[in-house]
Amino acid sequence: MHGKLFIYLIVSILVMWSLESVNINAIFKKNRVLQANLFYFFLGVSLIYLVTNFIMDLYTSIKIL
Repeated sequence: MHGKLFIYLIVSILVMWSLESVNINAIFKKNRVLQANLFYFFLGVSLIYLVTNFIMDLYTSIKIL
C-alpha cells in the first residue's frame, strides 16, 4: 500500500509539471477562468489516477510472470 502512495506522489508531480506546458486558457472562451481551472484540475486528477493504475497493473502483471 505504501508503494502505491509513493507512485501517486511521483506521478502527481510529473503530471502537474507536464500540464504546465499546455496553455489550456487558449481553448476556452474569454473570462471563463473558473471553468478553465476546474477543467485543469479534473484533467490532472484523471491523468494521475490513470497513470498510477497503469503502473500498478503493469507491476502486478510482471510480478505474476
